This record gives sequence, C-alpha cells and structure tokens, in this order.
Amino acid sequence: MNGIIGRLVRLNVGLFLYGFTMAMMVESTLGLDPWDVFHEGVTEHVGLTFGQVVIVTGAFILLLWIPLRQRPGVGTVLNVLVIGLAADFGIALIVQPDQLWLRVLLLVGGIVGNGFAGALYIGAALGSGPRDGLWLGLVRRTGRSVRLWRTVIEVTVLGVGFLLGGTVGVGTVLYALTIGPIVQFFMPFTSSTTADESRTDADESRTDDADESRTEGDESPSAAAPVCE
Repeated sequence: MNGIIGRLVRLNVGLFLYGFTMAMMVESTLGLDPWDVFHEGVTEHVGLTFGQVVIVTGAFILLLWIPLRQRPGVGTVLNVLVIGLAADFGIALIVQPDQLWLRVLLLVGGIVGNGFAGALYIGAALGSGPRDGLWLGLVRRTGRSVRLWRTVIEVTVLGVGFLLGGTVGVGTVLYALTIGPIVQFFMPFTSSTTADESRTDADESRTDDADESRTEGDESPSAAAPVCE
C-alpha cells in the first residue's frame, strides 16, 4: 500500500486512531501528554468540547507556520480536523470507569495505540502535524537543537495547561517516557517506503546525518519523537 491511495488510507486511519486514543487517555483520568493537558485545561474555561479545542489550537498553530516558512501538506490539514473530531467521538463513546484497573487499561491501551497511530500517520509521509511543524520550523530558523525547542514548547504548554486545570499524573510521565520507543517500534511496519528505497535513502543521507549530528549534538530517540498532532 505504498501508492497515494494506500498512503491516504493509512493517514486517515492513523489520524482517527490518534484522536480516539487521546480520548482513552482523557477518560482514564490518570494524566495526559503535555499538549492534551493544555487542551483539557482550555476546555475548562471556554464553551468548547475537548476535540473542538484541539481543532482550534491546531488551526492557530498553523498561523505560526507563516513566519517560520513551513509548508503544510494534505496530512497537516487533515490532522487539524480529523484528530479533534475523533477525540470527541471517543469521549462520547467511552464510559469513564470507576475501577482503577480499568482506568489503567485505558491509559496503557491509549498510549500504545497512540504510538501505533502516530507511526501510521508519520509513515504516510503526507505532511507533519501543526505542533510538530512548529518545533521543526523553529529548529530550522534558529539553528538550535530539536531537544531545546521540544522541551521549551512542551514544558510551556504543560505548565499553562496545568494552571488552567488540565490533568497531570502518572500518565503524563508514562507517556513522556514511552511514546518515542513505541513509535520507533511500529515505524518499520508503517513506513511508506520500501526496504530498497529505505536502504538507498540511508546510503545517500549518511554523510548529511553525520554532519548534522556533529552540529546539533546527540539527540535521544524519545526527544525527537514527533507529537503527530
């Protein structure tokens, strides 16, 4: 399924699953990733649903792409719409459990599913999400490291979201520690390139990668893992 139709299918399945697994983590009430802490916090103060806040936030961030000269793809536009709609669908469908073990299952299933959904979406290679594009643009425009801008942005939205009433908990920590390795684990199964293409691209980019690594310093896999939203 490496043709454009196959990639579009994977893109939309990945985006829908991404939003639905966000809803699973919301309904677990055990903690959210930084951006969703922000989304939930904003929801406490405006007359919008969680998914609508996700959509509005994504659209606003796209405006920040303009001075950064980031170019959206079809995946970027669909990202703004589909994830928020899927999140609201999931929140309406999932009944929040009282038992702790069921909430833990929701959290763990949400994180693993979120990682798989992110790999599907990224593997389609049809454009980065608005939040990923923000730090990518800042890295390119400033020459500073991925680690720096990811940390600055996510600590900021986490702090603001917490102050607004978003849920920070064990799920926040678990997500931060595991989402990078989970996405990396699923990427070989979801990439839109064939094995031969991947080997060719790797050979062609080896020199450039070495230069970049010397310039920016070592980056951990989890630090560079995309948000996908």
